[in-house]
Amino acid sequence: MDKENTPSIKALKAGDRDAYAQMVELYSPKIYRLALRMVDDPHEAEDILQETFLNAFRAIEQFEGRSSLGTWLYRIAANQALMHLRKKSPTLVSVDELIPSLDDPDQKRELADWCCLPEDEFMTTEAQAMLKDAIQDLSPTLKTVFILRDLHHLTTRETAQVLDISESALKTRLLRARLQLRDSLSSYFSERVKEIDND
Repeated sequence: MDKENTPSIKALKAGDRDAYAQMVELYSPKIYRLALRMVDDPHEAEDILQETFLNAFRAIEQFEGRSSLGTWLYRIAANQALMHLRKKSPTLVSVDELIPSLDDPDQKRELADWCCLPEDEFMTTEAQAMLKDAIQDLSPTLKTVFILRDLHHLTTRETAQVLDISESALKTRLLRARLQLRDSLSSYFSERVKEIDND
């Protein structure tokens, strides 16, 4: 999380307008990207961005500084995004769903095959679109973990603080998210391996 240019908490609690402007300027792009990746809708992402800073403004007196300002804002934004997702899909998949078996020889083969793909295969527009769709298919809980940890590059500790869970629970959820994404993308990348082998 950013430490440079972070506004003073004391100034924020005193209602300093410059400090608020500084906070909004520093964190708006990151909060917007998080919201957009969560809800996949620019208008909803804008709403979440505004709700995040409104809620931060109202709750700044309760901010105790046990985490960084950025982590605290990410927590507010993630909660807002989850509320938006729950309105769309009230019935959510439990994060305690079974982890796909790592002993399946076909899955092991597919994972090994992916290693043989050139790196630029993962950066194509088509591959990125497939990944984006696969992320959107994750349950809101798993999607949040994956986006914060793997796309926004928060540390394990920061991500656990954002979600208010233990680091071990976070690692379990992240594993589930990664395995589900791997399963979703296996057929696509396996086909790409065959195409490359046949060229």
